[in-house]
Amino acid sequence: MEKKITNPWKWQDERGYVQAVEVKQVTGTLYCAGQAAVHPDGTSSDADMPTQLLLALQNLEQVVREAGYACNGIVRLTVYTTSSETFVNTCFELYKEWAAKHGVQTAVTLMEVKALFETLNIEFEATVVR
Repeated sequence: MEKKITNPWKWQDERGYVQAVEVKQVTGTLYCAGQAAVHPDGTSSDADMPTQLLLALQNLEQVVREAGYACNGIVRLTVYTTSSETFVNTCFELYKEWAAKHGVQTAVTLMEVKALFETLNIEFEATVVR
C-alpha cells in the first residue's frame, strides 16, 4: 500500500489529522461500524466523555486488529459526539495522543449529533486500508 498525505496548510498538523489521504495499491479495505464505549458484556458506558473516548478507541483498535489490519491504516475517521464543545475541551488532546501513538494520519470529520445509543456520547466510524 502507498499512502500520500495532502496538507495545503500547517494548522492541521497541531490537530492530529490530515486534509486528504490518497491510497494506492490497496490489498484490502475495512469499513468499521461505529465503535463506542460499549463494554464487552454489551452494556453502554455512562461515564464522562474522556472515559468513553478511551473505551471507544480501545474497541476500535480491537476491531481493526482482529480483522487483520493496523490502526496506522485508518484513512477516514468520523467522530460523532453529543457535544462538540466537550469533545474539544476535554477529549481532543486524548485523541491526538492516541493518533500519535498509533501513527494515525487520517482525514477526520467531527459531527455533533442530537443523541447516540442509550448513554453514549462519542462514537468513531473508520475506514482502514492495508
